[in-house]
Amino acid sequence: MSGSLGNKQIMASNIRRHLDELGLNVKDFANVMNFKYTTVLDWVNAKTYPRIDKIELMANFFKVEKSDLVELYIPKEKISTAKSIDSGASLSDKVIYLDQNLIEPRRSTWINHGEQLLDEQTSEEANEASETVQLYSYDYYDQPASAGTGQYLNDVQVEQVKLPVNVDADFVIPIYGDSMEPDYRSGDYVFVKLSVDLSDGDTGVFEYYGDAYIKELIINENEAFLHSLNPKYKDIPIDASSDFRIIGEVVGIYREE
Repeated sequence: MSGSLGNKQIMASNIRRHLDELGLNVKDFANVMNFKYTTVLDWVNAKTYPRIDKIELMANFFKVEKSDLVELYIPKEKISTAKSIDSGASLSDKVIYLDQNLIEPRRSTWINHGEQLLDEQTSEEANEASETVQLYSYDYYDQPASAGTGQYLNDVQVEQVKLPVNVDADFVIPIYGDSMEPDYRSGDYVFVKLSVDLSDGDTGVFEYYGDAYIKELIINENEAFLHSLNPKYKDIPIDASSDFRIIGEVVGIYREE
């Protein structure tokens, strides 16, 4: 646990260092990168760790190697004189200089003041995020519905998830697989309204021989089947003898950027 926390702190420190050097705040950076503001806020506050694709995008933006974001920053040259501080040193170098040269009790005073400023900044950013992004709570089942070969539905764990969309749904589940592309992708969250009354053409979540699927229900005059939007997957026929039940209708989708 402590190693993970340390990695988050290193990432947060490195992102803030580069933002300071470019004169960007968190909100402006999120807009430039087309990232969610709350997600970036969690990164720079060491609450979460970005995915590798996001790290690569940030490294390209900052024009550095990915290692410059994930590894502990050690300056190549130690600033040893006050004159170097006055001759255009970067903000991060100034901080290092102060850390290396201040002695007690001034060093503790400086650190305590910095911590106070950081707490104030974190509080202000959190308040701004809560004012601009409203989150809604849903029951969340950690067992994905398969957009592919099926997933076993029993013994699923019910949790709570908060999402920035308001949908009249009974629960949320993740999708696994690509059989419903392009409309639904692996990793998407779908909102499900409990119902056994689905019509021809409705997209729903179904249990078929113990596995859960997200499919389109097709009902013809002489047959019915579960249809995949991706043509590489075959339809699944259903009839009165099939071990089959309708769980609910898909009424919405949420996809993280």
